[in-house]
Amino acid sequence: MTKPNFFIIGAPKCGTTSLAAWLAENPNIYMSRTKEPHFFNTDHKRFINSLQSYERLFSDATDRHGAVGEASVWYLYSSSAVANILAYNPAVKFIVMLRNPIEMAPSLHEELVFTGREDEPDFASAWSLQEARRQGSHLPRMVWEPKYLQYGDLCSLGVQVERLFELVPRDHVKIILLDDLSSDPGGVYRSVLQFLGVDDDHRQDFTTLNRAKSRRWPGLLAVAWAVTTAKRALGIEGGLGLWKRIDAANRVERPRSPVSSDTRKILQDYFRRDIARLQVLIGRDLGHWLTDQPAKIQTSKVAVARP
Repeated sequence: MTKPNFFIIGAPKCGTTSLAAWLAENPNIYMSRTKEPHFFNTDHKRFINSLQSYERLFSDATDRHGAVGEASVWYLYSSSAVANILAYNPAVKFIVMLRNPIEMAPSLHEELVFTGREDEPDFASAWSLQEARRQGSHLPRMVWEPKYLQYGDLCSLGVQVERLFELVPRDHVKIILLDDLSSDPGGVYRSVLQFLGVDDDHRQDFTTLNRAKSRRWPGLLAVAWAVTTAKRALGIEGGLGLWKRIDAANRVERPRSPVSSDTRKILQDYFRRDIARLQVLIGRDLGHWLTDQPAKIQTSKVAVARP
């Protein structure tokens, strides 16, 4: 049995889907055949609960695969996942993908609306519901894990990275900003291969995946929820090819809607301290995240906090 030796642990809506897809096509890398298994975040509700089922995801990995991994975007947010991963394999490496939380929070909300786990289509309204939902009210019918509606907690990346660095040596962690992935995907990809100790496959196609999207027929989400619930009850792990084709036809890519200036101000005030914490942790000036200007790539350094 080949255990995974690297994990893309989040964060959601930070480019993880694209990077995982690019790595999966490298002949020297094996990625879990199930996207986002989320086995190690035992403090959340999970789809895969047995080690045997989890390890089957890597049963086709061979000696030619110098790196074996998976991508589960809630691991960074989880308070237990990293410790569980280290107990399973202490020598693993972690890839962490981050973005401006002021952009991440509305993007995550939009994704949850798309998947049916959020029933409040207006982001500002969903943001205002966080405390009520923390108390168990105003929860969507199809929500799987209510913690995933806590946009403030989910997007407080400084707190999460600080917790990670308390457990993992920094040379075992690769931090990637979406700013950099967007401006130089090839350079970021090659730096990841170097981090994993895998030869460059000279990839040239860096198509972005998981763009903003909406549903042609929102009612089909209820059908998907019923099918998924039935599969879990019956212990069925495989996918349904027909449903995947229907779901693909039900997607419409579109430009992401901007938040209002008032909502942006609320987010700036909320995340200001956490952004300051994060920039010290990773040694990057992130002050541009708090402006009202389009994101620009910043390369100036700040002092890095040492454990």
